[in-house]
Amino acid sequence: MTTPIIGQVINLLASLLLLIAFAMLSQRRILSLINLFALQGLVLSVSTAVVAYSSSQHHLYYSAALTLILKVLILPSILHRLIRKLNVKWDVETLLNIPITMLLGIVLVIFAFNLAAPISQMASTITKGTLGIAMASVLLSFLMMITRSKAVPQVIGFLAMENGLFFAATSATYGMPMVVELGIALDVLVGMFILGIFFFHIRETFDSLDLQHMEKLKED
Repeated sequence: MTTPIIGQVINLLASLLLLIAFAMLSQRRILSLINLFALQGLVLSVSTAVVAYSSSQHHLYYSAALTLILKVLILPSILHRLIRKLNVKWDVETLLNIPITMLLGIVLVIFAFNLAAPISQMASTITKGTLGIAMASVLLSFLMMITRSKAVPQVIGFLAMENGLFFAATSATYGMPMVVELGIALDVLVGMFILGIFFFHIRETFDSLDLQHMEKLKED
C-alpha cells in the first residue's frame, strides 16, 4: 500500500476508536459495554499493526498481538465470567443523564483537539494527525469512569482509558518499549484478578455493586 492510503486507513481506524468511545459513553447495558471494549481493543490492535507495517517498527507487531490477546480475548472473557458469577444483569446507571454526558463528551473532544494541535506539529510520525483523537478517547473514558455509579463500568472505563493512552503513545512516538508494555499488561491482569475479588466482597457485604453504598458507610 502507498503512504497516502495507509494514512487514510490509520485515520479511519482512529475515527472508529473515537466512535466506540462515544458509544461506550452512551451505553446502558453492561454486556454491550464489555463487547464495545473488546471491539475497541480489536480496532486498536489492527491500527497498531498497520502503523508497524507503514513505519517498519517491528516491535509494534508484538504490541498488536499483545493487545489482541489481552484486550480482545482475555480481559473481556474475565469480565463476562465476573458478571455471570455475580449475576449482574442490570443496566449501567449514570450519575448524569445521557444527553448531558454526550454534550460534555463533545466539549472534551474539542478541548483534546485544541490541546493536541501544537504537539502534533512537533511530531514526525505518520500517525501524528491522530493524536487529538487519542487524547479525546482518554478524556471520554475518564468521563465514563466518573459518571458511572457501579463498580464494573468504572473498571471498564479505566481499561478503555488505558487503550487511549496506548494509542496516544503509538501516535506520538510509535509506541512504548516492549518491556514497559509487558509490565503494564501484567499489572492490568493482576489488577483485574484483585478487582474481581473486590467485587465479590462488595456484593457479599452490600448485596450490590453500587459504590454509593460505600460512601454512605464512610459518612456513618
